[in-house]
Parts: sequence; structure tokens; C-alpha cells
Amino acid sequence: MWYHHGVNPLRRVKNQLSFLTVWVEKVGVPATASRLRLRIRKALGMHPETWSVRPRQVQHTLTVRLGDSSDMDVFSQIFISEEYRTLKSLREVTVFLDLGANVGFASAYLLNCFPKARVISVEPDDRNVVICRANLSPYKDRARVLHGAVWAKRTALQVSQGSYGDGREWATQVSEPPEGAEGSVQAWDMSSLIEMAGVDKVDLLKVDIERAELAVFDDSAKAWLPNVRNICIELHGPDCEDAFFAALAGFDYELSYSGEFTICKDIRQKALAN
Repeated sequence: MWYHHGVNPLRRVKNQLSFLTVWVEKVGVPATASRLRLRIRKALGMHPETWSVRPRQVQHTLTVRLGDSSDMDVFSQIFISEEYRTLKSLREVTVFLDLGANVGFASAYLLNCFPKARVISVEPDDRNVVICRANLSPYKDRARVLHGAVWAKRTALQVSQGSYGDGREWATQVSEPPEGAEGSVQAWDMSSLIEMAGVDKVDLLKVDIERAELAVFDDSAKAWLPNVRNICIELHGPDCEDAFFAALAGFDYELSYSGEFTICKDIRQKALAN
């Protein structure tokens, strides 16, 4: 056999060509070339902590943490798999909320999909907030980053890092602190965030909040759901799915799915029966 350890060189080359084809198609030649340079540096024993790259879908360079960070997985989800691409069909998006903004990749992607829109990006993990602010700073007054969380009411919550999912940054959770303890991060209710946005209706609500949807989509959701036109949400378990669709029981909408996301477009209250 002319290859070792069961690794066929031709298959390896084919896989590399497939990688190049997909990356060039999705993020463009400059970003693909940058990724290749990063791979070469790694092969030479160099291990940079961050990667600066501008995929073709955005106007400005993004910072991606490397090593054990979840940033590359989030980058792939948004810019290679393009799980938000179905949202491009939405019309007249001028304000959206990014709840669970992580490091701002989704906010940047959507700001470029909707050039006249502005965003409030909410993220509880202080490690993510630093990168999120850096990634969204070029958009100036179009992007506002809040270090905090969303909950059923305005309160202070505790942040859990490393105890959920795979323990990386994209799995940060918030919860109510034990009795007698104080929370470490500000949490807003949805009505407060909509008021902060300065609009009667939010055109798009993007939600990825690691099971906090159980609190956000409780009975209090009836008060603010009429003020949201479209929702894109990652639901973390059957109980979260049940809570979400129960909250939307009084509404009509167009339901679809994209990757890990559940998408409800054109949300409107059901007409009252005569």
C-alpha cells in the first residue's frame, strides 16, 4: 500500500479542495486565504490567540478567538452555514434585538443584511462582551452593546460560565441567585428593551439565551409579543420549545427552520372569533 495509517493522500487533497471551494463561495477569497495562512502558522507550531478576518458578508473586520474558544464554531454557523440567510427576505427591518449576542457575529451579519437597521445586542458573559464591543464598534451608533441579560422582569442575575453544554463561551447561562445572594449582572425584561430601542415594534428578535427562554416566554410574554414582528430563536430542549410555542398560541405566523434556529415570520395576533 502506497499510503500510511489508512490515510489516502488523494482523499486528503479532495477534502482540502472541498474546504477551499466552500470557503471561497461563502466568505470570499481574502478570508479563505487568511484562513489558510492561519493553518500554515499552526502547522509551523505558532498558535495565535486571535484571528482578524473579514468574511464577504460584512463590511468590517471581525476578531475571532482561537484555541479552545467556541468563536470558530459560531463563525462557521453564521458565515459558512449561513443559518440566518433566510432572514434576508424580511422587509423594512429598522430595529432588531440580539439577545445572547456572544461576540457580535450575528449582529454584524444582520447589520449588513439590513443596512438601515440598528441593533441592541445583549450579552451576559463579560469575556464575550469585550470582543462583541470591538466587533461592533465600526458600526458606531447603529449598534449598542449591553452587558447584561434578558429575563421575565428587571432584576440582577448570576452568571454561570463553564457549567452548561460544552462549557465554552457560547454556553454561558444566567439564573436567579439563591435567596440572600446578590446577582452580578443586570437583566432587563423585554418591554424595557423595546422601550430602550425607542420603537413601537421590534422588526426582528434574535434569541440564543441558553434556556433563559423559559423565563422570557412565560406568561409575561403576552404583554410584549404584540410588539415583535419576527423571531429567530434557538430553543434549548423540549421544555423550552413548549414554553415558546405556548406563548405564541394567540398569534398567527409563518413557521420555518434553519439549522438550529426556529423562525417565526410575520407574527400577528389571531383574529377574535365572532
